[in-house]
Amino acid sequence: MKQRIFGWISILFGVVLSLAALEVTAIAWMYLEDGRYTPATELFERTQNTYVRDATKGTACRYVDTLFPHPYVGFVHHANPPCGMPWVNNVGLFGPDYPVLKPTDRYVVMLTGGSVASQLGQNAPPPAPRYLEEELNSKYISPNGKPFLVLNGGDGAWKEPQPFILFTLYASSVDAVAVLGGFNEHYFFWPGFSERLERPLSNFLDVNPFVADENFGDAAIGWVMGRIAGTLALNPILGHSHAAYMVVRGIEQAAKGKDIFKSTKKTTLNSIFHLPEDIQRNHKLAFEVQLDLYKKYVRATFAVARDNNVKSAYFIQPAPGIGKELTEEEKRVVGDLSYRDIYKNIVAGLMSLRDGGGPVYDLTQIFAGEKRTIYADHIHYARDADNESLGNRIIAARMGEILAESWGFKRKP
Repeated sequence: MKQRIFGWISILFGVVLSLAALEVTAIAWMYLEDGRYTPATELFERTQNTYVRDATKGTACRYVDTLFPHPYVGFVHHANPPCGMPWVNNVGLFGPDYPVLKPTDRYVVMLTGGSVASQLGQNAPPPAPRYLEEELNSKYISPNGKPFLVLNGGDGAWKEPQPFILFTLYASSVDAVAVLGGFNEHYFFWPGFSERLERPLSNFLDVNPFVADENFGDAAIGWVMGRIAGTLALNPILGHSHAAYMVVRGIEQAAKGKDIFKSTKKTTLNSIFHLPEDIQRNHKLAFEVQLDLYKKYVRATFAVARDNNVKSAYFIQPAPGIGKELTEEEKRVVGDLSYRDIYKNIVAGLMSLRDGGGPVYDLTQIFAGEKRTIYADHIHYARDADNESLGNRIIAARMGEILAESWGFKRKP
């Protein structure tokens, strides 16, 4: 009996010793990689960008649990329990409700784009800052003399034509539209990319199981990774384990980029937006095709604005790969910056619209000379516990200056 007990104790001791060795090895590995000791809780945060993480922070819900299908823009959010967010408005976005008729007691600006635009508008619950609205109301007088109301029209993974479609739906309800975009669109400009710019990103598959039955590839990876990372991060023990983080990252790196479920069906989401093989092989031609599609939606936004007597502006958002000397903290979180030349060429293409009078503005150099940390991940801006954000404040201030000059706002005395 004693020998059996001793045997079990030896096995248990061996297991504990092995786990301890694994944990120490993982800590050492991450120390060499980061150049400092990084808590496991911080490492788990890296498995999701700040926008996705904020939507489910402190809950067992996944980001997909907050999404809701939309017939025209693909996907929005919901306020339904248990995983809905109560600050979601009547159109499935964050912030104040959208009006049907243009209000007479406000000057209404729609701010649309992707997740960066959403954070600049308001994606966190009140009393989180509404950066652009606060900037406009603190410094400028609107054309009708009424307070500014900025409607948040952005969402995570949105890109053209989603901002254009949303604006078209509500063009008669607003006085002006400002689009902040460019980064989500740039993924479609990489050499060899096989789908047109209009193909919705993976969130569309998450809320439309019918089209995700056999061809979800990276969407499936993202779903599984989010589930594993969320579960481990919430565990009071594993959430502080570097070894557990290394397991999550290993699974992601092993699967990333592989189209696990090649569809055998003739009609799929990919086939609907498929670029012909001869265009894919010609990288220069493929870039020009995608750029023409992109410019088409920007021009269309301006055209719909003119038809509805709405002021318009398109802002090309900054990215970590351009225009800023990154801090050591930023270098650890911004990821691959090899998109630099692609993004610069997209910027040049969009800026050519100014030759025809298009109100397009380049913000990619806005953080040049800024020595403080701006970026919290590959594209979003760092925020403190009160959602205060240096990056968002700088962007809001510059956009306010440009809008005041181009739209005729008067400065407050």
